[in-house]
Amino acid sequence: MEKQNLSQQTARRLYNLIAAEKRLLPGEKLPNEVELSREMGVSRATLREAIRTLAAQGVLEVRRGRGTFVSQQAGALEDFGFDRLDRVRAQLEDLFELRSIFEPPAARLACRRATEGELQEILDRGREAEACIRAGLDRTQADLAFHAAIVRATHNEFMMRLLPIIRQAVSAAVRDGGHRGQLARDTLRDHALLLEFFRKRDGAGAELAMALHMRRAMEGMELSDGL
Repeated sequence: MEKQNLSQQTARRLYNLIAAEKRLLPGEKLPNEVELSREMGVSRATLREAIRTLAAQGVLEVRRGRGTFVSQQAGALEDFGFDRLDRVRAQLEDLFELRSIFEPPAARLACRRATEGELQEILDRGREAEACIRAGLDRTQADLAFHAAIVRATHNEFMMRLLPIIRQAVSAAVRDGGHRGQLARDTLRDHALLLEFFRKRDGAGAELAMALHMRRAMEGMELSDGL
């Protein structure tokens, strides 16, 4: 069976309390966050993520100022898309594994091969992505432009053909929460380090920084700890 992250496991367990064990009935309010997280043996952050998943699937309803309730339609739902969610997570993990293989060497090649104009493009796009993160804006397009500028500067035709993979992975990562929290802070730090190595045209440093960026992104999204 495909691996699930902790929040997905918690969402499934919470759903089982509703659909299988009938401990929580349609229209019933969930116990408070402290009690429920303690009962399920997870952090409050993990529980909140699980609740968001179930709310998105129509199993729970979050009512501002009142709490979280089991929806009236919860009993009629079957599996509420867990299989689909598992497949999406597995595909995202595969995308980032592939990125981790080719983007670090691409950063090294770009440092060595970029024209002055291409190097400036990398630096400019990197600063734009940084500005989006600091402002709390959607950074999808800026992040895509930054990574694409690096790949273009490799002057490698076959690496260029992998740009759609970057587009798909970056878009999914930002949708998965990359615009907020620790993942956004890690991205800010990682990009700053990358830009410093690019300014120096330090290929080895850029390769290492990109590898670290890929690993940290995967850990931040709980995709894998095996790289």
